Order: sequence, then structure tokens, then C-alpha cells
Amino acid sequence: MGSYVPSTREQRQEMLKAVGVASFEELYADVPESMRLKEGALNLPDGMSEMEIMARMKSMAGKNKVFTSIFRGAGSYNHYIPSIVKRVTAKEEFVTAYTPYQAEISQGVLQSIFEYQTMICELTGMEVSNASVYDGATAAAEAVAMCRDRKRTKALISAAAHPDLIQTVKTYCEGSNTPVEIIPAKDGKTDLDALSAMLDDSVCCVLIQQPNYFGQLENADQAGVIAHEAGAKYIMSCNPISLGMIKTPAESGADIAVGEGQPLGLSLSFGGPYLGFMACTNALVRKIPGRIVGETTDVDGKRAYVLTLQAREQHIRREKASSNICSNQALCALTASVYLAAMGTKGLQQAAEQSFAKAHYFAAEMAKIPGCELRFSGEFFHEFVTSCPDVPKVMAALEAQGILGGLPLGGELSGCVLWCATEQNSKEEIDRAIAVIKEVCGA
Repeated sequence: MGSYVPSTREQRQEMLKAVGVASFEELYADVPESMRLKEGALNLPDGMSEMEIMARMKSMAGKNKVFTSIFRGAGSYNHYIPSIVKRVTAKEEFVTAYTPYQAEISQGVLQSIFEYQTMICELTGMEVSNASVYDGATAAAEAVAMCRDRKRTKALISAAAHPDLIQTVKTYCEGSNTPVEIIPAKDGKTDLDALSAMLDDSVCCVLIQQPNYFGQLENADQAGVIAHEAGAKYIMSCNPISLGMIKTPAESGADIAVGEGQPLGLSLSFGGPYLGFMACTNALVRKIPGRIVGETTDVDGKRAYVLTLQAREQHIRREKASSNICSNQALCALTASVYLAAMGTKGLQQAAEQSFAKAHYFAAEMAKIPGCELRFSGEFFHEFVTSCPDVPKVMAALEAQGILGGLPLGGELSGCVLWCATEQNSKEEIDRAIAVIKEVCGA
């Protein structure tokens, strides 16, 4: 090449030639014409001063609706966060820490990840945890990829799992040519008879959410037995707070436990960033994506931390990789660790029991309102579905009182609402919401 350096124009032409097109217009031929940005179309205004920007931002922020009471969950939950959590995680050395590529000199980051892994194993009862992934839906999709092999390629997912989780798994599986079939739901829970009928020697895994999207507690033990008898792996996607009072995934026979870690000290934050936790049995340790931090001793016999396992094919043999996740949610994982340490076993149990009790009180009061019957008959944790005579009117009336109502559902459950209560909701808040709903429903 010598000292010759092609101009920017020449570089662009070489790039276009390399991919087999003659122009940038041809490169973007698959993008609809209506979606392409025309020259000069942005019409950007002149820059503003710092003071003008602050005024504009405050004006925009003022349009946000801040609710004093929240009765909506559906994947993001309003739990109490001890003040120590944000106090610790706001430290500069944690906020600015990045993925430890030179791992052994990043002892502080490695120790925080190790502590997180330990707590996730204790929470789920599983033997191995990775350093976290992006969110609960991603964790579920990665778990499915762990189970696939050359003979068994099909995944079965409960229709009672969160719709976003189902869609994320489908998106991942489309790229790996993994067929996905949905197990029907019956009375708000996974139809285990249908599951038995769908299992054959092509199924690699069965995924159940516990509690499920409708708040119902699944017969997780039986689902695991059915899956294992057919030779399939068993994946449970769990609400971590519920594990303060119900069986762990390990006790239900799960091979892999995943879930959304947002309830573990992470604010609602308009939907993120959140945390996906993953744990599995020792038998699957070589298939878990991401990284695993371990504890050892250095040359002086002092405690030290290392990257015990990292699937290198994610970096250098990508065409054979079952996952391309090479990073983790370190700050969010640290937040979960500090939350669990602050709450302790008893604190987590109390949060679960209070959420359970308040949701059941809320549901009992709702059931007294004409037209607001419970939609499903099974036991639930802290979410439940009711019918509702005039959903938009009820939601508007609650909002006028500073209350965020439940999530209006669609499809076969059109005219129904998914409600949620946590330890944050006092009896007075619940009674106030009930009074508003009664008034709207004419009770």
C-alpha cells in the first residue's frame, strides 16, 4: 500500500463496491421511500443557551404525570427501596466502572459481581449464576438457546407468560431457526394436559412463568415433572420478590431459573434500564452465556477474584456461538446485591407477604363491586385480573385522583384489568381506589 491513503470519497466507493451496490440509494433500496430522510428535511433550529435549554426541559418534564398511588405491575413493580441502596450505588467508583476486560486488576468490580451471583443462587436455589444479562425477557431467550441441540430444537412456552417475554423469545429463535410453540392457557394458567400432548423428542425445553402474567401461581412442580419425563429441559421465569414466600425454582425441579431483576431495588425509571438474572444447575454451567466470576487466592494466599468462565466463542468463533452476549448489567446487578443485603432474608419475606396480603385484600374488595368479578379462580401472588364495566372511565377517574390504575387487557380479556398491589400500597390507598371505582360503577 505504501504511503497512499485514499480520500473519503474513494473509501466510500470502495465500500459500496465491496458490498455489490453502485450508490448509497441502492444500498438502502429495502427501506421504503417514505421512511428515507430527504436532504434538508430535518430543519433543525438554531442552538440555545444553557439557561434556555433548562427552561425548555423543565417545561417538557412538567407534562409528566406523577402518581401518588400505583396499582399497576405487569412486569415493573413499585416496591420500597431502602435509602442505603441508592447511597451505595451512587458512588463514583461504581457508576463509572466498566466491563473488566483486564479482569484480575478489577478486584472491586469482580467482587461485586461475585456477591451478586452468590445471592442469585441463594434466591433461586440454583447452583450457578452468571453476571447478569440485559433484562428478564432477554434472560428467557438466552435460556432457550442454552437448551437447544442438534436433535432437540423446538421450544414450548406457556401462553400465560408475559407477552413481551414470548415475543422476545420468538425473535431470538427466528434467527437460530428454533421453532416456538405456545402452550395454551386454561383458567389463567398453563394447560398441563395440553403440555403433555405437545411434548415429543423434538422439544428441547419448556418455559413457564411463576407467578405468570395474570398473577396466577402455576403448578410448577408438575410442569417440571412433565417436561423431564419427555426429556426436555425445564425453564422457570420468576418474580424474585415472590421467592421470599413460595418454592424456589430448584425446589420445583427447574434446570434454569431466569427473571426480571427490577423488583430488587431498581426504580420504575420509565421502563429501564433493568436487569436479567440467570441461574442454572452445574450440568449446564458450560452453556450459560456471559461470564462467571469466581473466588480464589493469590500468590500470597489472600482472597482474590477471577473470571472463572467466559464463553470465548462469543468473541472468536461467533458463527458457532449459542449467544452473543458478552457484557452484563453490572451497576443494576450491584443495585440488586445492595438491596438484598439491606433487606435480608426476613425483609424479603416481609415484602413478599405484605404484597400478597394487600393484593388479596384489594381483590376481595374489588369482588364486592358489581361487574368487577375475579376473572380466574386460582391462587395468585400480588397481581390479579378482574372484569370491569367501563375500563376507560374507571382509569380516567382514578387518574384524576392521582392513582395509576391497573393495566387494561385486550383480546379475549378485553374489558378486564390486571391489578397489582405491593408493600408500598397502604390499606388507606386501597380503600381510596375502591371508593373511586365504586362511584364510577354506580355501586
